[in-house]
Amino acid sequence: MPGAVDSQAFPSGSRGFDNELKIFAGMAIVLAILPPTGLVYPFFIMQALCFALFACAFNLLIGYVGLLSFGHAVFLGTGGYITGHAARVWGLSPELSIIAGMIAALALGIIVGLIAIRRQGIYFAMTTLALSQMMYFIYLQSPFTHGEDGIQGVPQGKFFGLVDLSKPMGLYYTVLVIFLLAFLLIYRTINSPFGEILKAIRENEPRAISLGYKTDRYKLMAFVLSATLAGLAGSVKVIVAQNASLTDVHWTSSGEVVLMTLVGGLGTIFGPVAGAFVITAMQQYLAGWGQWVQVIQGAIFVACVLAFRRGIIGEIGRWLRISI
Repeated sequence: MPGAVDSQAFPSGSRGFDNELKIFAGMAIVLAILPPTGLVYPFFIMQALCFALFACAFNLLIGYVGLLSFGHAVFLGTGGYITGHAARVWGLSPELSIIAGMIAALALGIIVGLIAIRRQGIYFAMTTLALSQMMYFIYLQSPFTHGEDGIQGVPQGKFFGLVDLSKPMGLYYTVLVIFLLAFLLIYRTINSPFGEILKAIRENEPRAISLGYKTDRYKLMAFVLSATLAGLAGSVKVIVAQNASLTDVHWTSSGEVVLMTLVGGLGTIFGPVAGAFVITAMQQYLAGWGQWVQVIQGAIFVACVLAFRRGIIGEIGRWLRISI
């Protein structure tokens, strides 16, 4: 995949694992101690963590399978809508509402995957975009989504009846734990025998087929896993923001996750996290510039494509000769 980090360029084995474990531990510690310092508003970090999880889920598909989905926001929005409806109308607890959102994203992932997975390249991307736009108009007209108004006033409740999510610190650390657990799941998937098969499909699918692997089956499993994790990101985002809107289903959100992944580093482990924080920070702190924010994002996208094809983390890893 163009722009992906060459796995042969970095040391592998236990040394690479140790580096990644140290970086993960450092990331977890920084995220854990940052809100009490008062340097960054907790709501901003929670929003960034939700988009980071979304970007990591997307990177699992494009960075390690080589499938570019232009409609991945549909899973983010679906998880959010079902979670918001379950919490506000059905009166479910936060954890059950989030699970409902994940199940909905999983089911939709199976349907979209079965339709799109047999296509290749641009045809796969356009199929996912078309299906995403179809779902966008369905959500726009569906009574339970309340159209352009969205689902407002989603109750936060108590997570497992113990953690009061209406309190900022309780909500923050719940979101952080969910993100870290999901990140570890993605990391374990990438470094499992299943992940190695996905990488083989990305590098040379005909050869993988000749070795006896049912590549469509593996690609479908990866697609569904990515869709489910994207749904988890959308579900958590709705609990944080207390509303579900059409913005998360729109094609522009699919474009943003592509940008986050490319800026951070396509096919890297920590790249999507860095990219999500960069893009979210730009949207947050440059909001006063209005439409110029999109111009700046476009300039960054062009710069990454032309000069920093490995992204922020990919280039740092190349300079330090480590896999991150």
